Amino acid sequence: MAKVLILDRSKSMRNILRERLEYEGFSTEAAEDASIAARLCEKIPFDLILSDSTGGVSDTGVPFIVLAGEGTIDSAVAAVRNGARDYLTKPVDMNRLLTSIHKVVDSPDETDSAPAASSAAQPAVVRRRRSSGFHTEPIIGSSAQIERVRQLIDKVAPCDARVLVTGENGTGKELVARWMHAKSRRVGAPFVEVNCAAIPSELIESELFGHERGAFTSAIKQRRGKFEQANGGTLFMDEIGDMSLAAQAKVLRALQENRICRVGSDKDIDVDVRVIAATNKNLKEEIRKGNFREDLYHRIGVVVVRVPALRDRAGDIPLLIDHFIRQLSAEYGMSEKPVEADALESLCAMQWSGNIRELRNVIERLMILSTDRITLDDVQNYC
Repeated sequence: MAKVLILDRSKSMRNILRERLEYEGFSTEAAEDASIAARLCEKIPFDLILSDSTGGVSDTGVPFIVLAGEGTIDSAVAAVRNGARDYLTKPVDMNRLLTSIHKVVDSPDETDSAPAASSAAQPAVVRRRRSSGFHTEPIIGSSAQIERVRQLIDKVAPCDARVLVTGENGTGKELVARWMHAKSRRVGAPFVEVNCAAIPSELIESELFGHERGAFTSAIKQRRGKFEQANGGTLFMDEIGDMSLAAQAKVLRALQENRICRVGSDKDIDVDVRVIAATNKNLKEEIRKGNFREDLYHRIGVVVVRVPALRDRAGDIPLLIDHFIRQLSAEYGMSEKPVEADALESLCAMQWSGNIRELRNVIERLMILSTDRITLDDVQNYC
């Protein structure tokens, strides 16, 4: 999980960016000025900083993108000269921002090839590397609800049946998909993810099926789509309920015929892909509204796995907290901190609208900001 620091004087902008980035699966922290950002950078190995200016961030040793309130050519040139990876203006185009973020965090080696500042200016920031191998986090919990999810995974994973994973944001739908792949006969083949909500409708066909050189203005070379990349393995289509009807029709054809056609080509390509889809929407309601194709629903939903909200399995919260404390302690090289009983009770009583993703972020914040143990005052002050 890549870590992003949002440095912006506007609280509303910080909140908007945090909500969207956490929805996309990033871990975030926020700061309102450069001094707070510098202190956070000393404690947390960030992958990227989003900043409303270059002041104070160019010396952190962390890649950064500038989100300027009023963009000018001079300020853009100055930002790039100071080391900015990109320069965007507000209001922010989220699709462009996400593309820029992924270019940075998915290619960490570019940081090492950039000109280095003097050693005196470089803080002791340890850069994390993304593993190129397939990795699956454990499914934490002992509740009846989560045990049923495990049982469904064990039953369904060995076959090639298409699976629809449903549940609120942050419940762990991607983790279920990863375990489906890990326990399948396809485990040695690619597991490819695509977030259907993050791709503009005019680009989704190219993203999924690829394109030929010259197929459209910016198609300067041939590109393999997600279906081809996942050939022999699993394609995880996250937030499939946000896909346009036109794209749904193309996906339906691919699933029916097990073949795709790149944009700009008249040649079909055979693909062997197991599709696991996920959504936080009620697709039957979307079908009734005319927003989702019923025939596609029946194609992707051979087996439906409902991932419960965290508030519906509150008994698992202590186990999750213990897991995150051990995980974060190892990640940050700090001692594990015990949680006092009244603090744990308070955490268990919360509604957790952001589910497990929100819980992990809160525990990370408490681990950083508390002293030698996590108290009720810490929970009340930092949650």
